[in-house]
Parts: sequence; C-alpha cells; structure tokens
Amino acid sequence: MAETVLIAGALGLVGRAALEEYERRAGTEIVALARRAPDFPTRARVLSLDLTDRAATLAQLGALGGVTRVVYAALFEKPELGRGWLEADQIAINEAMLRNLLDALEPANPDLRHLTVLQGTKAYGVHLGQMPIPGRERAPRHIHPNFYWAQEDLLRARRAAGASWRFTILRPQAVIGFALGSAMNLLSAIGCYAAICRELGFPLAYPGAGQRITEATDAGLLARAIAWAGDNATGAAADETFNVTNGDVLLWGDLFPLVAERFGMGVGAPHPMSLQVLMGDKAPVWQRIVERHQLKPYALETLIGSSWQFADFAFSRLGQTASLLSTIKIRQAGFGDCIDSADMLDAWLERLQRERVLPR
Repeated sequence: MAETVLIAGALGLVGRAALEEYERRAGTEIVALARRAPDFPTRARVLSLDLTDRAATLAQLGALGGVTRVVYAALFEKPELGRGWLEADQIAINEAMLRNLLDALEPANPDLRHLTVLQGTKAYGVHLGQMPIPGRERAPRHIHPNFYWAQEDLLRARRAAGASWRFTILRPQAVIGFALGSAMNLLSAIGCYAAICRELGFPLAYPGAGQRITEATDAGLLARAIAWAGDNATGAAADETFNVTNGDVLLWGDLFPLVAERFGMGVGAPHPMSLQVLMGDKAPVWQRIVERHQLKPYALETLIGSSWQFADFAFSRLGQTASLLSTIKIRQAGFGDCIDSADMLDAWLERLQRERVLPR
C-alpha cells in the first residue's frame, strides 16, 4: 500500500528528524506542516500552517486526501518554559492544535491508519522533583496538569468512538538533533556556548550544578522509532506508550571534554552558572564568529530559541540524583536500536561544523 505521511511540526527537532527518515523511504509521499518555509532542501510537500488557527487548519487539511500516517511533533511553548509547562492555557492550546488537525484530516482520509504523538519525562514529573527510578510506562499518571494527558485523552476518546486508526505515544529524554529556534535544543546550546567561550579566549567550563545520572535520545534514533511504530500500527505498537532513549546513561559534565576537543579548546573547572543569563548579551560575539568563519547567517536567537533555559534545566537540578527511563517495553515489542551517547554528541557537532552552522 502506498504511504503518505503527514508530519506536523516538520521543522522542529523531532519533526525534522522524522522528515529525514521518511525521505529515505522510496515511494513514501511526505506532507510537511510548518509555520515557516524550510531552511534546507526537501522533497516533501510543505504546507505553511499554524495549527492554532482552526479555520485555516480545517480549510487546508480538509482538502488533503490520501494520508495514511501522521507524525504529530507540533508543540506550543510559552516564553518562560518551566512555568508554562503547568499553565492551563499552554495545556489547552496544545490540546486544541491536535484536535484541529484531527477534525480536518479524519473526514477526507478514510485510509488513515496511524498517529505517533510525543510526550517525554515530564510524564514522570521530572520537572517537579526526583522522579521514580526508572520511569516506567505502566506507572499511573502523575498528579500534575500536563498537555500530554489532554492529548492522550483526546486520542483515546476518538478510538472509543470508533476511529479506525491506531496511535503510539513515544517518550524520549533530552532529544539531541538540529532545528532552528527550538525551545529545547541542547545541541545548539552546547555548541554555541563552546564556540563563544573559545572566541572570548576562555576554556570550556561545565556550567551545571550537581551530579545527575541521566540519558539522551538521538533524534535519528527517535525518528526510526517513529517509523517502526507506524510500520507496526496494528501490531505491537497499537495504542501503546513507549519510552525511547539511546540505551546508555551519562553525566552531562563528563561529555564536556569531548566538546572541548571538538572545538580545539581547553577544559576549565566546572562553574555552576545560568546560560540564560551568561549568554544574554553574546549575540554580537556570535555575529563576529559567523563572519570570521563564514558560517550560515543565523542569528544566535534563531539558533537557540528558548534553549538556554532548557540547558539550565538539563544541567542543574539540585536535589535530583537521576532521571532514567526503562526501555524494556519497546525492546520487547521489537524496536532495539541503540547508540553511544558520546559518539552521538560528537557526530552531531561534527555535522553542524561540516554544514557551517558551527565553527570548526
């Protein structure tokens, strides 16, 4: 059966990786939804669409037929990330975006078979304090409000009402990949921080506080999990939730010598500090780096988005000893990909250097 996959949020961290994964599949048609035009070549049909605009969503997607899969990677975040994660309007907007998409697609796409939606470790309350170790999919819902629950309830209600498609929920941790302006892009934050330190003549100091054992998820690995879920729409992945990580554990501070080596700079003593504060006035320094190294003309804000905030959250969570997810369930279901997290980080930094996003 010919496949047409629709990727919502196709220019974000997860959506872009999914787009690259499906572009490797000969014969698969791709429809990419995004608010802006792509900054890279793609064979996908790109539709400019804001899913918060219900009328526009119904008009554009209501005329779109032949969709068999949906990768739902669209996300609304507020300027202050941590506070926004608990606010009612953030939850309502994210629920409405998915509802708008489904209301538009379902009538015209009777062959729609599968949707993948994304959650994360906030499902286990990681943003509120020490989460249970490991986080397991079978755990009851955490008590805090979350748009995850609103979206999941929407999907389950439609399935109960007779929808023929199935869905899969994936929960990665600290996705490492590239996208412009992402709210939670550790790769860009680490790379730009290192390049700015080197430009200013400073060694690379790990800015985090405390020692927290954690994990990461390569965006490419996550994209392969997304494709696997769609391939198993009526089998092991049907209406299931799976954690997805690289398969190893790490301390972020232990990876900074690797970053320093990649940028040809020394390693300084760890120094806890807020990157959101420290990098707040460094846009002119970044512009100097861009001009000197003839990089792609991205402003620092364009590369980072809200990711200084997310880096502070990832690197400094005093009072937490670990954030670890069990990936037994997805492995037993048939998806067993893994990658060494140090190799992953170095490969992504090298790719961005090669593509002239970061300096060599």
